[in-house]
Amino acid sequence: TIQPMASPSNNSTAPVSEFLLICFSNFQSWQHWLSLPLSLLFLLAMGANTTLLITIQLEASLHQPLYYLLSLLSLLDIVLCLTVIPKVLAIFWFDLRSISFPACFLQMFIMNSFLPMESCTFMVMAYDRCVAICHPLWYPSIITNQFVAKASVFIVVRNALLTAPIPILTSLLHYCGKDVIENCICANLSVSRLSCDNFTLNRIYQFVAGWTLLGSDFILIFLSYTFILRAVLRFKADGAAAKALSTCGSHFILILFFSTILLVVVLTNVARKKVPMDILILLNVLHHLIPPALNPIVYGVRTKEIKQGIQKLLQRGR
Repeated sequence: TIQPMASPSNNSTAPVSEFLLICFSNFQSWQHWLSLPLSLLFLLAMGANTTLLITIQLEASLHQPLYYLLSLLSLLDIVLCLTVIPKVLAIFWFDLRSISFPACFLQMFIMNSFLPMESCTFMVMAYDRCVAICHPLWYPSIITNQFVAKASVFIVVRNALLTAPIPILTSLLHYCGKDVIENCICANLSVSRLSCDNFTLNRIYQFVAGWTLLGSDFILIFLSYTFILRAVLRFKADGAAAKALSTCGSHFILILFFSTILLVVVLTNVARKKVPMDILILLNVLHHLIPPALNPIVYGVRTKEIKQGIQKLLQRGR
């Protein structure tokens, strides 16, 4: 069992080799109770995303670009959940608060890169729906398996390269004394505050990179849906508009979940002096858990092809 390191005095200049994660310092008695809904959401997220991946893999009718993009989204959700939630539950259940430098900065990299990867995936999915509705005759020649492969590489490489400096800059800071992170996760600013150095560059880079990546994705998503709405309003056949919009419904709901929770996290961090720190920590944890749990369920409930695929999968298991 990993034994938590004794926290040195704040005046000590001895280098720090690991951190201690302190969740909900004012409400530690709540941790066992909170672990139950978090565990259930974690199991739901892992089970639903795994089921969706297996269904898309086994069902030939789902071997289409949109469902490949949905598979990528599920993979990102699974990795993000596995990076954050097991450590949080280990703290709650076994008091395993210590985390090594490499593990902390790896967690930081995955959290900072995979969230914009998800928003970028939503952007590509919005483009897919835009082409399908605005230019249906061109769709098979534009949205191909090769397009999905190139888009997937772009999603991973763009966000990994542009967010990698965040954990790198943080790891290069000098840590001399303080080793207690007042958070359940290795969030960049929570870790940087423990350093003896000035971390202004780190903070500015995270702000600029985050808003550039997420902002550009959401602008393109907005433009895609603007074109979709304009095209739909021109449809004259009865029921054509409703049918076209229904194909975008699941995707729009997922974007709404993702952006709403992200907005709540951003606003509460902006008003951090008025919002208790424990609330900020809880929102950060939930932001890595609620969208992964809801994404596959929304698509599974609203998409007939996926529902049929899951039913076939369940029948095979009997």
